[in-house]
Amino acid sequence: DRTEQILVNLLGNAICYTEIGTITVKIDYDLNFFWIGVIDTGIGISPEDLPHVFERFWRADRSRSRHSGGTGIGLAITRRLVELQGGKITVSSHLGKGSMFKFSLPLAK
Repeated sequence: DRTEQILVNLLGNAICYTEIGTITVKIDYDLNFFWIGVIDTGIGISPEDLPHVFERFWRADRSRSRHSGGTGIGLAITRRLVELQGGKITVSSHLGKGSMFKFSLPLAK
């Protein structure tokens, strides 16, 4: 299921970059959409890096690849999975304080 893969990717990133702290999943909805937010208190993303987080093979800190084991395509795939279902994904972050990835998907009629 695409939604499950989106959550696996976002939670995996949150776990990987939150050595100590919390990870929270929030869900909200209205008549047309539901939103899921994955919020962590991890290392965060710098403002200059934020515009690039959904690009394939892009990494904010290439040295982290040794620890995370990631390929740099997880968030690009996540964005595509959201878009294929008619949704949108956003990210907000504060370096050293954590990140929030939030996506919306249309509700089935």
